[in-house]
Amino acid sequence: MTTAKRPGPRQADESRPPAPGLTALRPARVLVVDDEGPIAEVLTAMLSFAGFSVRAAASCAQARTVAREFAPELAVLDVMLPDGSGLDLCLELRARDQDLAVLLLSARDGVEDKVAGLALGADDYVTKPFSTAEVVARLNVLLRRGLAATEAVLRLRVGDLELDEQTHHVARAGRAITLSPTEFRLLRFLMRNAELVLSRRQLLREVWGYEWGGETAVVEKFISQLRGKIDADGAVPLLHTVRGFGYAMREPVA
Repeated sequence: MTTAKRPGPRQADESRPPAPGLTALRPARVLVVDDEGPIAEVLTAMLSFAGFSVRAAASCAQARTVAREFAPELAVLDVMLPDGSGLDLCLELRARDQDLAVLLLSARDGVEDKVAGLALGADDYVTKPFSTAEVVARLNVLLRRGLAATEAVLRLRVGDLELDEQTHHVARAGRAITLSPTEFRLLRFLMRNAELVLSRRQLLREVWGYEWGGETAVVEKFISQLRGKIDADGAVPLLHTVRGFGYAMREPVA
């Protein structure tokens, strides 16, 4: 892959705001990652003008730090960065936050390049030179898509267990279940990933936010408490221990 610098935003866009009507649907947090100062500055200025909340980084290392502090909802990533690939960074950021929407920027406009980027988890792909108005429009499309997905999963169901993400109401077979905030977050993550075996380390990272470790006994304690509430009164078990691996929320076998 060539390391030559690529063209950035079209010159005509550098001194004026996006076209009328191209404003952010809401002030979503956007992480811009590009090592070329002029491009990063233009994107930051224009996206801020459109109504987004923007932070910029010039490398993969900086992007990791900013992402941890800023918790972006959208990311605009250059494919070619000085300390790694934007494609690898996309995979890493999406592993940390599966709801993060990613827009890739690249001078490589071949179909195979676009397919590779999208196959690795990016949501959209824009080639350079690009219009900042187009970037605003594409980010708004990703916001609409995310809103639709959020609305679709407001109510989770596994067997006769239901969880409403908006009201925090949990019930099994119509029986209301009272959960602590941590128990709710744990159950929500298990239900969002129903049928998958989740390790204790995964649960520590995703539910408690322990990135590099933590006491796994806390997971066992809360799993036990949760099981006592959702699988009580002789109900068919939904929360299963997979010995040597972790835990899984599973539909009862007919």
